[in-house]
Amino acid sequence: MNESILVGVDVGGTFTDFVVWRGTTLTVHKVPTTPHDQSIAIVRGLQELGLIDESGFSGASLAIVHGMTVATNALLERCGARTALLTTAGFADALVIGRQNRPHLYKLHQERPHSLVQDRHRLEIAERLDHTGAVLTPLDEAALPALAEFLRAEAIESLAIVLLFSFRNPAHERRAAALLQEALPELPISLSSDILPEYREFERTATTTINAYVQPLVARYLARLEQTLTTQAGGARPSIHIMQSNGGVIALDQAAQQAARVVLSGPAGGAVGAFAVATQAIRARSPHLPFSLPTGNHVNVITFDMGGTSTDVALCPGHIPTTAESTITDLPLRLPVIDIHTVGAGGGSIAFVDLGGALQVGPRSAGAIPGPACYGRGGDLPTVTDANLVLGRLDTAGFLGGTGDVQLDEAAARRVLQQLGDQLHLSAEEAALGVVRVANATMERALRRVSVERGYDPRDFILLPFGGAGPLHACDLAESLGITLVLCPPSPGVLSAYGMLMADVTSEASQALLSDAEPLVHDPTPLKQTINALYSRVMAVLQQTEQADEILLTAAIDMRYKGQSYELTVPLHLPIRAASVTAATDAFHAAHAQRYGYAMPHERVEAVTVRLRIVLPGEKPAQQPSTLASSYNTDAKPLYTKPVWFNTEGPTPTAFYSRDALQPGAQFAGPAVVLQYDTTVVLTPGWSAVVDQLNNLWLWRKTDHEQA
Repeated sequence: MNESILVGVDVGGTFTDFVVWRGTTLTVHKVPTTPHDQSIAIVRGLQELGLIDESGFSGASLAIVHGMTVATNALLERCGARTALLTTAGFADALVIGRQNRPHLYKLHQERPHSLVQDRHRLEIAERLDHTGAVLTPLDEAALPALAEFLRAEAIESLAIVLLFSFRNPAHERRAAALLQEALPELPISLSSDILPEYREFERTATTTINAYVQPLVARYLARLEQTLTTQAGGARPSIHIMQSNGGVIALDQAAQQAARVVLSGPAGGAVGAFAVATQAIRARSPHLPFSLPTGNHVNVITFDMGGTSTDVALCPGHIPTTAESTITDLPLRLPVIDIHTVGAGGGSIAFVDLGGALQVGPRSAGAIPGPACYGRGGDLPTVTDANLVLGRLDTAGFLGGTGDVQLDEAAARRVLQQLGDQLHLSAEEAALGVVRVANATMERALRRVSVERGYDPRDFILLPFGGAGPLHACDLAESLGITLVLCPPSPGVLSAYGMLMADVTSEASQALLSDAEPLVHDPTPLKQTINALYSRVMAVLQQTEQADEILLTAAIDMRYKGQSYELTVPLHLPIRAASVTAATDAFHAAHAQRYGYAMPHERVEAVTVRLRIVLPGEKPAQQPSTLASSYNTDAKPLYTKPVWFNTEGPTPTAFYSRDALQPGAQFAGPAVVLQYDTTVVLTPGWSAVVDQLNNLWLWRKTDHEQA
């Protein structure tokens, strides 16, 4: 019988990460990302791991979960499909008008980002529904043949159809799509009634357009990946699932159709993996830890993912938060995503001196090619990675385990940092310290945004850094926020890929309700009908009805005070009863007080949108206690001692440790640097470290009161 192997694959800006789970064995691997075709790096990594050979999949049954950046890159670089938009007559400019928000309040001349749809490709058709979905003006079917000819002549590659009030009645959208599909059978068509049946014209139009814009690219990439892996497997079709932005996975063909749902798949995998690691570590209650863990099983963690091009942070107050109010490249994406805040600060972020003589870092990145100067691939601009190398916080011999395609060039890093320092009248080390501090300031603002600005005290949370660069900066950031506990998982550099394996198969749907909550307490029938319709939709997508006994079903509802223009999402208890509405209303008042500092329990509450989520739990790897956990050894022997810069007073002798040599119970104090294959952990002065029974590395710092 073939061995079953789970493989998580996360494509990042610099590296493509692999986590392979065989029974109880976990293997991690990295290969440089191939931006022109991400599937090349995936196949290469599988070959290097020995999972693919000349005869195929080496006798193993592979299940691959993939997080990708194809859709994200298409939006960021504006290189998606040639897209057209068909709307109700008079509403073609909704996508351009938007909300008229000013991103920069005091900037006199502001430029909008390039639209996903050219002006001449925003098309109109005569039809009209009222707010209940009743037909006011029938669909002008006679105009559709001419529209089809125009789309053909303009070489349109994808079409979004967004008609007014189609979330109440999708008949006109479906009819228009059917007639256009007859004339243009190869044209992908995205309907707002399928993608986002919710009110708010701009958000619905933008989200549907995003799906149309990225769908052909995602579909082609996934088809190419599947074909390549099938060929490598000797004709056997591999099992491939794609990570969604909401923290769940879907089948490959479903991801190809609703590509907007995978725009943030990589960061979502990181949040899922981080929360899973933190939950396992706290529930394990590893003995001999020299500090107290939070009581109970409630896990408060802030995830901090610093990669090559950006940093993603998320606050998890006992659960992984999701939101339907995200933005991507200044466009609203009204689909459920994990509530992640992203800033342009990563290991490859470029440092420069602006016109005012101030040091800036990012958001421009050196990317995978050419990468930081120290990678030796032609990069000649200073980056955060170069700065860490000049400060001694990275070790040329320990990077990627001292093997692989990247050999760090310290002389190149010092050269570009000295050039930067010359502009600031600083030494290379002083310039490097400045680069790290500016990058830290950007990331600290991101961490405060998801915590302090939302009514949470970061001191009540554990910071969990991951990504290739996260553990390099964790102690500095934790100290600035008053956080005293930092948890570094065994393989933080590939945690996003690990999170792919921890995700469940999920299907979600939403539907506008737009009803006062009070009548629903007396007669919840409209709410029940909406839930039943949503259930049919998510089950059709999930295509797993034969395992219905294993399915977990949860519902939520967006609510607001009457007259407000924003909503908060709260749980909705199933099955639907009058008490379900009452409980949701009470939860809304509490959530409003948490977020905004006040509540108005005597005001009318409106139920705006109903959401349903189905989860099909799958097999998940779990961290295994070390075989040495029964005999703790507090000894931690450093490999060597080298000078490292932590401040402008000069270098400090710092012990360097090998992560592989640290056994459960090992303790040591900073300043210290821990080397491992996929990342480097830096303990600044004042911090200490201990290894728990799951081989997690805990960093802790005594509070000012304890030190006194």
